[in-house]
This record gives sequence, C-alpha cells and structure tokens, in this order.
Amino acid sequence: LPLACQDMSVRTGQIVVWGTGVVALAMGVASGSPALLMTLAVSLVLGIVYSTELPFLRWKRYPVLAAACIFLVRAVLVQLGFFFHMKVHVLGAEGFLTPPLIFATAFMCICSIVIALFKDIPDVEGDSIAKVKTLSVRLGVPKVFGLCRGLMVFAYGGAIVAGACSPYLINACITVILHATLAAIMWTNSLKVDLGCSKSLYKFYMLIWKLFYAEYLVLPFLR
Repeated sequence: LPLACQDMSVRTGQIVVWGTGVVALAMGVASGSPALLMTLAVSLVLGIVYSTELPFLRWKRYPVLAAACIFLVRAVLVQLGFFFHMKVHVLGAEGFLTPPLIFATAFMCICSIVIALFKDIPDVEGDSIAKVKTLSVRLGVPKVFGLCRGLMVFAYGGAIVAGACSPYLINACITVILHATLAAIMWTNSLKVDLGCSKSLYKFYMLIWKLFYAEYLVLPFLR
C-alpha cells in the first residue's frame, strides 16, 4: 500500500523487505531455537510466494492459495511455533498441546479464514474488471459479508463457551465478558457498513484486524 500510494519508493521498499527478512532469520539462528527459526523461515517463504511477481508465484491472485497462506501463517505457524519456542527453548519445559493453545489455534483459524475472505470485498469492483474470480466476485458482496460475519459470531460464541468452562471463576468471568464485548463491537459495527461503499467495507476490514490482535490480550486469561 505505501508503494501504491507513493509514500514509499520501490528502492526503499526493497531495502525494508530485504532488511527485515535477513534480520528475522538472523534472530532465529542466534536464538538457537528450532521452533522459532522454523516459524520465521516458513513464514518468510510463504510471504515470498504470496507476493512475489514471478512465474507460479504471487499466490495472492488466487483465492484458495491466498487463503492458505494467511491461514498457515496467522493461525498455525504463529500459534504453534511461538508457543513451543517459549515452552521448550525458553522455559525448558516439555512441549505438548494445551487446551488454551488448541483454543487459540482454532479461534485464529476462523479469524484467518474471515480475513482471507474479507480482504477481497473492498476491491470487488476492480477484481471484477480485472477478471480476478475471487469469492466476492462469484457470490457477491452481501453473501460473502454475511458469511464472514457469521463466522466471527461462531468464533466468539465458541470463545464465550470455552471461557465459561474454565474452573477458575475470575478467568471465566474475564474471558466471557471480554469476548462478549468484542463480539458486540464487531456486530454493531457490521450493521453500520454500507455494502456498496468500498471505503466503508475497508474500514470494517481493518476493524477485523484490530479484533484479531485484541484476542492476544484475552488469551493469557484462558485457563
């Protein structure tokens, strides 16, 4: 986006991408953590195939492949990779799946699917002209918007149930209240969206990202 808006030159963009990529891999190697290095390396590879304009690459043009990249990085690699890095390498404990980790992965899986589907909605007009057959182009904005909203409701509903099942009363109250609040924010804002306005759709899309990252503030209370 900074390149398209000319807020950043191509040269500056190249320096930022190469610099961050090299630094990330160097940090992974220096840490001595296989889990962290694998997470960073695979995320970098998926980022390259997602965005690079080369034959058989730039998977962002293909709805299924684009969704797969977002799903694998945001929902799987980040959750499992960073968890096992902290659990095994930093704390020196035995690495095994825990209920909060399973919940976090499942919740982020749903959110990642929503992000992958919703990201094309604001650009449906341009995609249609360019003959890019995204799901929004094929089914129409109202249906995909409704699907995304339904998935978010399902995710928050599951989160509220999971929080209520906690054996710790304080944790149960906090997670239920916070998830209910986030769900209410999502729902009330969804009712204000003008499905015919790209700017309105993009604003809601950015809200989904904010809700996605807000979940990381709630996860520590899950027990």
